[in-house]
Amino acid sequence: MRQSTKYIVFIILWANVMFAHGKALYGYAGIPVPTAETFKDSLDWADYYFNIHRFEDAIPLYKKNLEIPDGEQKIHVLKKLALSEAAMDHPEESISYIYDYFKIDFHPTFLLHEDFDRIRDETEFVKLSGTVLPKFTIWSIFYFFVSLIGFYVTFVLLINKKIDLQARILIALFVFIHSLFILNICANQTNYVFEFPHTYLMSTWSSLLYGPLLFLYFKRVSKSTNLNKKDFWHFLPTIALTIYLIFTVYAFSGSEKVAQMLQRLEDGLNPGDSTKLILLVVLKAISLGVYAYFVHLLLKKNKSGLNKKTQIWQKNIYLIHVGYVIIYIVYGAYISAGIKSGAFFHAPIVLMTIMVLYVGYAANVQPDVFSGLYSYTNRLFPKYVKSGLTDSLSQELKTSLKDLFQKEKLYRNNDINLDMVAEKLDTTRHNTSQLINEHFNMSFREFVNSYRIQEAKKLLEEENELNIIDVAYEVGYNNKVSFNKAFKKDTQLTPSEYLYRAKQG
Repeated sequence: MRQSTKYIVFIILWANVMFAHGKALYGYAGIPVPTAETFKDSLDWADYYFNIHRFEDAIPLYKKNLEIPDGEQKIHVLKKLALSEAAMDHPEESISYIYDYFKIDFHPTFLLHEDFDRIRDETEFVKLSGTVLPKFTIWSIFYFFVSLIGFYVTFVLLINKKIDLQARILIALFVFIHSLFILNICANQTNYVFEFPHTYLMSTWSSLLYGPLLFLYFKRVSKSTNLNKKDFWHFLPTIALTIYLIFTVYAFSGSEKVAQMLQRLEDGLNPGDSTKLILLVVLKAISLGVYAYFVHLLLKKNKSGLNKKTQIWQKNIYLIHVGYVIIYIVYGAYISAGIKSGAFFHAPIVLMTIMVLYVGYAANVQPDVFSGLYSYTNRLFPKYVKSGLTDSLSQELKTSLKDLFQKEKLYRNNDINLDMVAEKLDTTRHNTSQLINEHFNMSFREFVNSYRIQEAKKLLEEENELNIIDVAYEVGYNNKVSFNKAFKKDTQLTPSEYLYRAKQG
């Protein structure tokens, strides 16, 4: 009996010792308690205090560990500090640590942590969460679909061979940069610019391109002349801006772009805007205004001769653009003041949307208006009822064409073709063909042969030392067969017969 009692007492004492030891190791509710061995590593003690909600003790220890070189540990410390300060009802301090954490490791869902409930209604917290957490609005959904329509219209324009090549490239690029800007706005409004940081300022490079593209497009379709090297001077501001953005934004990593946007947000600015926002707004407004005036002069000068449908289309495009220019100035003032909502914020984007949809409608319903086509009443040449030639330009090109054949003797080139002549005239292949048809009532090949045979007859009459094949080569033919055929068609005689008669006479 005494022996059994001893065993029972021993078991009870052992159980008490083990319970006390376990309590020392794991604390209350199973939370581990740092031992003397981990005392130097105060981060363990900070986590312990955080876990038992002794935030006033945890915060000083976390602050001591802010300079930890280990990135993962620093992220851990910043998150705990943000949560601890929020639990202590210190919104400013908590939000400051949130920004520091986001600049290193951006995960906006961290803001949904329940420990932020005490400061969730604070103005700065609402602003931060409303800016970085993804969201959708009716406007953003609308803009997204319009941008998709714009990219589709761009594709349709580029593949439509009924439209003049240069004209369709210019107007397609014009629609593309509108669509890209609208998509950029959509990314900003939904806060997906933080999820996909490389969309940051993705349309800013084209800020100075709207005016030049529209001007060069109207120049192309109004004058029906090919764009030359001088016209590329209009793109220099865009090239300079793009180079600047490459070195200040576009070449940055995604995390660097996020940090730049967060810094703007922390400074009370719109995160999706450029750091040189006011300068860009001023330069874009000046560019839009100047080129709108240039387009006005072009339309006024080349109004005569346009068919009514094309006049209406060009006028509407111009009016939408002018409306955009005016509203953009007000819009620029709004965003410069940090306002990113309201009627004037959406107004210029709505006008851009109208531009994209209107061009899209025209591309599918009346694509002929894009080439600046003119109406003619000449019934002898019905295929040229719609053409890019005005009367004055037609006469000017006729004079130049005569000079090319009479003075420069272009027909002597044995590889002469319609494209070569069009390039010399600085106009289109289509216009060159029309020019010869209307003014000389013959095809291009007949026109060339007429000059060749005319000179060949002179050579046969005057140059006794040249034989027939030499004459053929001299005037541009590659072989005697082609020369004989063309010569007989013109004179009803072979070159030999013509030479014989010339000598007899």
